[in-house]
Amino acid sequence: MSSERLVHILDEVPALDGLNALTMVVALDGFLDAGSSAALAAQHLSALGDGGSVVATFDVDQFHDYRARRPPVSFTRDHYESYDAPRLVVRLLRDAGDTPYLLLHGPEPDNRWEAFCRAVREVVERLGVTLVVSMGSVPMAVPHTRPIAVTHHANDPGLITATNPWQGELRVPSSAQALLEIRLGEWGRDALGFVAHIPHYLAQLEYPRASVMLLEQVERSGRLTLDLTDLRAAAEEREGEITRYLSANEEVGDVVASLERQYDSFAQAEQAGSSLLADDQPIPTGEEIGQQFEQFLAGLEDGPDREDDE
Repeated sequence: MSSERLVHILDEVPALDGLNALTMVVALDGFLDAGSSAALAAQHLSALGDGGSVVATFDVDQFHDYRARRPPVSFTRDHYESYDAPRLVVRLLRDAGDTPYLLLHGPEPDNRWEAFCRAVREVVERLGVTLVVSMGSVPMAVPHTRPIAVTHHANDPGLITATNPWQGELRVPSSAQALLEIRLGEWGRDALGFVAHIPHYLAQLEYPRASVMLLEQVERSGRLTLDLTDLRAAAEEREGEITRYLSANEEVGDVVASLERQYDSFAQAEQAGSSLLADDQPIPTGEEIGQQFEQFLAGLEDGPDREDDE
């Protein structure tokens, strides 16, 4: 199937006429989104622009595995309604300085990655995109009490502006975003991206602190001006919730302290190729700790008896 049938692009987008540079930000929900950091960042961008306007729509039926990721639907009394269909779209937004940019967001394609890349290529060429910037996040054996590390990547070394925390080669699971960056490079299109390192015990929670970090990188690379006030407030609130939980759970606090020592040891040694990947570390029960955090944060919604109201 050709890309023309996989994506529908508006015939005319007058706001983009005559632009010398146009950035498209990519944030796909799914595999490369620990802490829902990229999804939260995309939601924040859409809210800033009141949703903007949709300028391209992908045929999500060609890419989505409905049995693996079943969309929610409401059952009301005796019938189904309010089916929440997955959408993979490109929105036209404007930053605080009225500079237009694009946002490609929605569920990561479960299949037909090559066809998806060709469809994105059509969007890039038809709308005059000059730079594609992707956001992602992965779980790592790092403590939330240290600065968030970010892996920088690009299909042109000249686009890289910072040194990654390791050197050499890592074999990691691929993603649609990773393949898109490779293919865009083969087609002579600039693409770069950022992957935030999320504490593995927080990977199942929404972690807006990482979303702020990702959007700060997008600002610099895309030469955009973004209002991150609300997102920073959400990040501070979440950090306060985590601090209160640790103060009441000594065992979990000990694990975080162990991660701090491990993190500082790596930082001081500066060992080339040292991996902070959670799967390679003996630090126990990241998933279990995350579940405990989820229970704690859910308890904050229980009502007037919660501790922070006292």
